[in-house]
Formats: sequence, structure tokens, C-alpha cells
Amino acid sequence: MIEALVSLKSGDAPAIGRERIRLLEAVAREHSITAAAKAAGLTYKAAWDALDGMANLFGQALLETRTGGRAGGGARLTPMGLRVIQAFHRLEAEMVRVMRAVEPDLAGTGISAFNLVSGLLMKTSARNALRGMITNIVSDALAAEVAVSVSNDTTIYALVTNESLRELGLCTGREAIVLIKAPFVVIAAGEDPPKVSVRNCIRGTVRRCETSAVSAEVVLDIGDSKTLAATITAQSAKDLSLEPGKPVCALFDAAHVIIAID
Repeated sequence: MIEALVSLKSGDAPAIGRERIRLLEAVAREHSITAAAKAAGLTYKAAWDALDGMANLFGQALLETRTGGRAGGGARLTPMGLRVIQAFHRLEAEMVRVMRAVEPDLAGTGISAFNLVSGLLMKTSARNALRGMITNIVSDALAAEVAVSVSNDTTIYALVTNESLRELGLCTGREAIVLIKAPFVVIAAGEDPPKVSVRNCIRGTVRRCETSAVSAEVVLDIGDSKTLAATITAQSAKDLSLEPGKPVCALFDAAHVIIAID
């Protein structure tokens, strides 16, 4: 997927895609993971994590050798690794050209060309994908709670590691996409949220409830043309008497929220 490698918004923090390409270029130039990590401004572990992550993403080895370690050992890119670098730069240049060409058509809409691309092309197994703005970040030594405003009345909280916070370049004022799998969402009847330990409690009204013999998908209207879907048992939907227009609350833990960026 394009978004996994390249971010073309002007003024953004360096995208993780560009960091990884710089790492590949450094490996090609230095013939050493240790030297390449230093040149790219990464730790030795972070460099290996990035290289392994790219190999997983592409399904092919990008390094021809993996010998040696901190004390030395050579490394060089496979032909596929070199082609990835070349393809990335060509893709980046073409995307910039195309996006600049379509920007006039989107003037005044509040939608950027990159929003258009990611909104149409992004595929995910999570039933819920909502775009919003990061409004607050609270962190400690290990993790961070990221608040993402997805509508005027709705903020979704995600718990991420500090490493993810750094790698994704998350900061207040940056756009992000929150992903929540529908089975993680619990439905409670009524307008007033119950007193529970889950961080996210979203008020809404039932837009539709589709029930089978075993399960039910409940789609909530949470305002500003945004919806949130939950998968519950058919018996639960019956017990709660869920029907269009009924006020409910959607509950889910911050640890079950994934953050994605363009």
C-alpha cells in the first residue's frame, strides 16, 4: 500500500517511509548495518526492526547477507532492495505531480489530495476507520495516551507505545486515522454512559441493526456524518431492544484502538 511508504503532505514530520528508504540507501552506501543505522540517525535495533519490517511488508529479502553484528560484518542490498529505492523515488515524484494537478478541484472542500487517495485506497480488516485530529498526548516512561477528535462532540483515545509515538511522528495538530475492530465495541443502552473502566465511551443513536441467527451488527450515528459499528450477539441486540433512533453508548478500551497516519 502506498501509505505504508510515502507521505507527501508538505510541512509534515519526516514520514516513516522516507526514514526507511534513507536506511536502505545508507546500507547500499555503507555496506554495514551499524554504519547505516548511524547515518540514518537510528539505533542498531531500530535499524534491524525497520529492515525486518520492510521484508515482511514486501514478502522478499532486501538484504543479501545478514552476517556479523555490532562489531562489524558486511551487508548489502539484494537487487529487490535496490529496485525498491528506485521505485519509491519514482512513485514519490509521480504522486507529487498528480496531487498538485488535482488540488484545484478540491479547493475549498477541506479535503486534501492525499486525503482523497488514502480514503479511497486504504484497506483494513478493522470495521471502523475514522479520520480525526490529534488534540492531546499524555505520556509516561512506557506508553502514551493519544486523544483524536473525530467530530465536534467525539474524541477517541488510543494507548500506544512511546516507540510508536516516535516512529509515526504523532503530535498535537496532526491528522490521524483511528481503527477499531467491531467486536471490540460493547453497546450499552441509554444516553448516560455507565461507570466503567474503559477509556472510550461514545454517545450515539442506533442508525441500523442487522441481525442474523447468532450475531448482530449495530451501526451508530455519532454525529458529524460519522458512524461507529459494533458486532454483538443477536441475543444481546434483542435484550437491549436495539432499533433505529435508540440512544446508546459504545464502549471500548484505548488499548484496542490502532492509530494510522497518511
